Amino acid sequence: MKNRIVLITGSTSGIGEGCARKFASQGSDLILNGRNEAKLNELKHELEAKYGIEVLLLIFDIRDREAAVEALASLKGKWQNIDVLINNAGLVYGVDKEYQGNLDEWDIMIDTNIRALLSMTRLVTPGMVERSKGHIINIGSIAGDAAYPGGSVYCATKAAVKALSDGLRIDLVDTPLRVTNIKPGMVETNFSVVRFRGDKQKANDFYKGIQPLTGADIAETVYYAASAPAHIQIAEVLIMPTNQATGTISYKKAEV
Repeated sequence: MKNRIVLITGSTSGIGEGCARKFASQGSDLILNGRNEAKLNELKHELEAKYGIEVLLLIFDIRDREAAVEALASLKGKWQNIDVLINNAGLVYGVDKEYQGNLDEWDIMIDTNIRALLSMTRLVTPGMVERSKGHIINIGSIAGDAAYPGGSVYCATKAAVKALSDGLRIDLVDTPLRVTNIKPGMVETNFSVVRFRGDKQKANDFYKGIQPLTGADIAETVYYAASAPAHIQIAEVLIMPTNQATGTISYKKAEV
């Protein structure tokens, strides 16, 4: 993956940060998106110093379409030639029943998980088609396979990611471009802290008794898909901890 340019949304922590570290370690230059400028600057300086690659930061809220348009239009020179787009930004709020959910939180989930993914795909993919080269990798979820209690809206957004990934793959079938949907199960990141509305204890308790995946684990799978030979398209990957079987069935050892 040397000399390739990889754009990663939501790259300040978790899976996004894991992908940044993995691709940087393999010689890719990075375009990192996020809202936390301090964290992104820290990551940029670390990766450039450690791996000798270049990192360009695009600081904006992924839900802001005008900001996304402006950011992509600002790219100059080699940075316009994005080889891999990783639509990673995503989140979930709460574990409420659907009829008791918060409408404002739903808007944030839908705008982040669906609309923002669509915007970035629409802004980046035409250039890939023009260059006859590119790979779009969407971070979906096991939640997109079946609804579970307290997660219907989030599950619906990730089902949409699957449908959008499949539809884009169909639309690009007559091109060399590839589309991959990565569907993680239980991953221990700040994601769960957001889900429990900042309650770190609840987030920690959710993983007790099981060894969950990490952002770095998912990054390895993302890199594997991106580094496959050009004639191989890894369309979809479902990745879970060994002791997880489905979105709702897992085995957790009792605390002693």
